[in-house]
Amino acid sequence: MPTGCHPSAWPRNLRRPGLLLSVVCVPLLAGAPAHAATGPLDLTGSLSGFVAVALFILAYALVMGEEKLHMRKSKPVLIAAGLIWGLIGWVYVQAGMPTDAEHAFRETLLEFTELMLFLLVAMTYINAMEERRVFDALRAWMVRKGFSYRQLFWITGGLAFVISPVADNLTTAMLMCAVVIKVAEGDKRFINLACINIVVAANAGGAFSPFGDITTLMVWQAGMVKFYEFFALLGPSLVNFLVPAVAMSLFIGKRTPEGVEEEVELKRGARRIVLLFLLTVATAVACHSLLHLPPVLGMMTGLGYLQFFGFFLRRTLPRSLERKRARYTRLGDERRLAQLGSVVPFDVFNRVARAEWDTLLFFYGVVMCVGGLGFMGYLGLLSEALYTGWDATWANIALGLISAVVDNIPVMFAVLTMQPEMSHGHWLLITLTAGVGGSLLSIGSAAGVALMGQARGYYTFAGHLRWAPVIALGYVASILVHLWLNAGSFQVYG
Repeated sequence: MPTGCHPSAWPRNLRRPGLLLSVVCVPLLAGAPAHAATGPLDLTGSLSGFVAVALFILAYALVMGEEKLHMRKSKPVLIAAGLIWGLIGWVYVQAGMPTDAEHAFRETLLEFTELMLFLLVAMTYINAMEERRVFDALRAWMVRKGFSYRQLFWITGGLAFVISPVADNLTTAMLMCAVVIKVAEGDKRFINLACINIVVAANAGGAFSPFGDITTLMVWQAGMVKFYEFFALLGPSLVNFLVPAVAMSLFIGKRTPEGVEEEVELKRGARRIVLLFLLTVATAVACHSLLHLPPVLGMMTGLGYLQFFGFFLRRTLPRSLERKRARYTRLGDERRLAQLGSVVPFDVFNRVARAEWDTLLFFYGVVMCVGGLGFMGYLGLLSEALYTGWDATWANIALGLISAVVDNIPVMFAVLTMQPEMSHGHWLLITLTAGVGGSLLSIGSAAGVALMGQARGYYTFAGHLRWAPVIALGYVASILVHLWLNAGSFQVYG
């Protein structure tokens, strides 16, 4: 075995689970032949290659310790990306081939840029709807209804499953968690169960839509699965949500929390912004399906829709305030009259500024790190080990399990970069497993990590882990349902 491959050869602080441990060691342990390097130089056995792998493992160890270190996850991967491509550039300059490294970097950067702009527009719309109080109004309606704990469990889980395909799984999970914390204040056992259910439902709902998760968006943008073909995963995703939900609901008592009154008034233009978001989604789909252009074109056009509507809201604000002031004066509503004094014009660029920039920068770091390691030849080794040494079905199931420990973004980007020869059914399978595999652990998805912070002390890693067996049962059941319902899609390669 080559020196430096076995985990014992790494420094103690690098012996942490990570995708790149598999990238380097699994192919060699399995005795798989080396795959042709992506770049003209195969650096998988070189010192620079081992240093690059060590850098990524160290960076990802710091990412996994985000909660304890209180350090944003984008910082270590940004540094690792710069150092990895710096190593590549140095090696290729020494070899007299600097343009090869430059071309590879620009290609990887272009892939990220398309996805980043797409995500930025989606985040801007979500922030705009949040600012117009769309989500507050939904939460207040649910709180006022006085549902029982069991009803609340099913309603928040069901809404998480239904909303996440459009509003992304992270935003949806945080919205539903806010409802649970508000209604069941102090009931630690119920809040923990409800949060687990929300995480599973949000991840499952995001798996059958290009807009539900970054990984599904990556698969759609790469052209591996068409927009309407994602809906073949609706049945498996529903099973993934329902199996653990049914088991957990049996442990919820028939109690009703105390009623909480909360009144929320939508801000002007809220409903029209929701409609503009749906129009933006339709534009992106049309660009990709009808014009065969990147979906990001439609999303950026949709950002223009929002900018023009923001201009309309600002220009018509004085007249709107005058009408409301006259109406509230006539009704004698002092509270609403006082609120008019704090109204500020809608500014779309404020919504852009409030996007999850840490997530976007983390995404950049991961894409560039994995792209650099792929250019060195490591993804070729992993592809050879998983998709030649193993059956594609088992390889995709294993990668789904890995995504419970390692973020599903690098897992999916690695698969898309490798582009193994798989049937359409197998591309749907990796989309499913990477999307729902993170539900097995609370740290396995952005939704789970966010809820651990939002419901601190109620929803914990240990509390989620206790229900991992029934979540795993849902994971297995969803795979079996996919293999059964979509059996015909496994026949044709390409």
